[in-house]
Amino acid sequence: MSAVVGIVVVCHSRALARAAVALAQEMMHGQPVQIITAAGLDDTTFGTDARQVAHAMTAADTGAGVVVLMDLGSAVLSAELALDLLDDDARSRVVLCPAPLVEGLIVAAVAAAGGATPEEVAAEAAEALAGKTELLACATGADHPSEEQVPTACELVGAFTVGNPHGLHARPAARLVHEVRTLDARVQLRNRTTDSAWVPASSLSKIATLGALRGHDIDIRVSGNQAREILERLLALAARGFDETPGGEDVVAGPARGEPDIGESTSGESTSGESANGELARRSPLPASPGVGIGPARCGQLTHLNVPDARTDNPAQEWHCLREAISTVHDDVQRVRARVARELGDAAAAIFDAHLLLLDDPALHDEVRSLLDGGQAAASAWSAALTRIAEEIAAISDPYLQARAVDVRAVRDQVLRELLSVSGITAASATAASAGVLVCADLTPAQVAEFDPARVTAVLLAFGSPTAHSAIMLRSRGIPAIVAAGPAVLDIADGTLVAVDGTRGEFVIDPPADVLGAFRARAAERAQRARHALARAAAPAATSDGVSVLVGANIGAAEDAKAAADRGADLAGLVRTEFLFLGRAQAPDADEQEAVYRAIAGHLGGRRITLRTLDVGGDKPLSYLPMPPETNPFLGVRGIRLSLTRPRLLTDQLLAMVRVAHDVPVRVMFPMISTLDEFLCARRILDDAIKQNGRGWPADLQVGIMVEVPATALTASAFAPHVDFFSIGTNDLTQYALAAERGNGAVAELGDPVDPGVLRLIDAVCRGAAGQVPIAVCGEMAADERAAALLVGLGVRELSVAPRAIPTIKQAVRALNSGAAADLGALALDAESAIAVRELLAAATTEVR
Repeated sequence: MSAVVGIVVVCHSRALARAAVALAQEMMHGQPVQIITAAGLDDTTFGTDARQVAHAMTAADTGAGVVVLMDLGSAVLSAELALDLLDDDARSRVVLCPAPLVEGLIVAAVAAAGGATPEEVAAEAAEALAGKTELLACATGADHPSEEQVPTACELVGAFTVGNPHGLHARPAARLVHEVRTLDARVQLRNRTTDSAWVPASSLSKIATLGALRGHDIDIRVSGNQAREILERLLALAARGFDETPGGEDVVAGPARGEPDIGESTSGESTSGESANGELARRSPLPASPGVGIGPARCGQLTHLNVPDARTDNPAQEWHCLREAISTVHDDVQRVRARVARELGDAAAAIFDAHLLLLDDPALHDEVRSLLDGGQAAASAWSAALTRIAEEIAAISDPYLQARAVDVRAVRDQVLRELLSVSGITAASATAASAGVLVCADLTPAQVAEFDPARVTAVLLAFGSPTAHSAIMLRSRGIPAIVAAGPAVLDIADGTLVAVDGTRGEFVIDPPADVLGAFRARAAERAQRARHALARAAAPAATSDGVSVLVGANIGAAEDAKAAADRGADLAGLVRTEFLFLGRAQAPDADEQEAVYRAIAGHLGGRRITLRTLDVGGDKPLSYLPMPPETNPFLGVRGIRLSLTRPRLLTDQLLAMVRVAHDVPVRVMFPMISTLDEFLCARRILDDAIKQNGRGWPADLQVGIMVEVPATALTASAFAPHVDFFSIGTNDLTQYALAAERGNGAVAELGDPVDPGVLRLIDAVCRGAAGQVPIAVCGEMAADERAAALLVGLGVRELSVAPRAIPTIKQAVRALNSGAAADLGALALDAESAIAVRELLAAATTEVR
């Protein structure tokens, strides 16, 4: 049998590629066509690798040639670079095809099986959308416009007002670009408030130059066959604040509440003189990450980047070199992102999404290609283009958006270092056997991600901002830090003792004995509390008068369960099962969910796990569950409301939970319950899943609800006979009770969970349970050491927190007397305001200590 054309599928997702190939193979009815995938960096990490693509091209070529189909963005870049890795003969037999991945693959496979040439296969695949296009045109009664007609015949304009507290900074802009790049449309934006020019919404670098601040009016122009639907989709995204995680930026704008101001001396006196003589620095350093760190200075200097002003007469070769460097950096950033996501969660890892989008930015690539065609060499062209963008962003009046120029420079320098074969930061702290304080000009998020917190006791930056992504990463990793300390700190001699207080924004160079003693006492107190708590983490927590309180873990990924067990978790108080559903092309089936739940249970060694059913909706949409735009998605179809509209999805999830519950103690928890009827309906679906499983009711299965809606809190007594437990979600309960959206910085001060109104709702749940139903709290309030006294005093007997907070919360419980806590709770219920409650808590904490 003669050889047939082979096919390579280049895709960011390994699971998506496998599914597309399986679908194509069904259409071929057993006809032999070699289809090789080059997808994902591993089974769970999205990305593409040029070397992997080149290997796939070679493997797919049986002599008749190869056609390559790609999904988007860097997949195209990787495929182009892979071609350059082949020899001339192999390269001549490869055709890169711009067809849509799924439709194109099916058509290409059939054409290849029929003996078509690579060019014919690619041409057939490129026409794969024609049938769908004609069908949709007929269904809507519209003519199919030519590409040239689209901008005028199908153009719509809308507008939105930026609601994000810090404007269209990197994260919301990256979310917008991600969305636009998935659409078959031409989308442009302009800042009407500043009368800017129109820019392509597919370009992160162009959006950054809009200087779009909170309250600015942005015009959006959409051209394409489905312009109206796309415009509505993008306006809905804007209305949701571009899905920015509440508190995701974790801004430190000044000293922490209750701490002295920056200028206040910790030693009781102000010293003057040279920095080498114990000067308490007051040049306007800014606190960036809380904590105290003391150690010898490890003076890290970024190796100087000397970009040659070189010229070239071979722009194609320069573009090849640049593409290779971009691809390498792209892979590096993806790997760092994956590791940060595993260690710190997706919110912290999202910092790197903007870097990836900038590396793939089509407008940026066009600008660089133009400079190359004009004779500039790769390094010079890349540096010039990125520097121009950074300067435009730095010129924006808003300080927060100005700080985003750091991200552009970070991407610029990463690629330049790869191009010029120059190493990155050379800090003794990176390799020194002893810990130290890293002193340098500035840092990138990728550099922070590589730090070992055991060796970097603190960071002191000459420049930088508390809102920079590197500062956010430092906070996530628990490394004390100060930024904007001034260029003089770069003169600190390596090995000089430095004391840093990242909470107060103070640092002392070569401190005298008394100042050093004060810093050490402060550090020792914090460390002692942490060590003592960690040493006793595995022990049960009980108040001084013997009232037991369970302290569990909030788990957002299977990896969190191991950290929870290591930190002494009594149980998994909340497993956010939506991590299994987000960022996928289709929902996981019952078997996949069961495997993950068993892995979590295995890490926890048989402790009870609380599995919350899918908690997504208009505010956290799923790509495979399209939903109409909602004016206020927090009050729309989310949580159990969405699950009840998709009973098959809910049944699969409950079936997986029931299977696990026969071997491990499991609690099933339904979120966003507003009425008893909702709960009873969900309970009937659970009963059906148990019947479907065929093994009866698991002995250790409990069923309960999250109390997030004020009406549910006030009617807890009606739910009590039907549930095995209540778990109060104080994050949503607070925002609903105070009508203060937790992602809206303008009303952030209102959203305090110790507000007497919120406390009365918690009290109502405790009273409604009447001592018959155990009550847990799984919101952020549970991780507040001072608030623990209130919760225990009101009757809460389970607190579920992030794994790292388990030891300290257990210690906070042990320091309580339940009677005194009850008295404190009663006073708080009658307080006038959240501020008054905070004052009560501060006074009570002082008395205990």
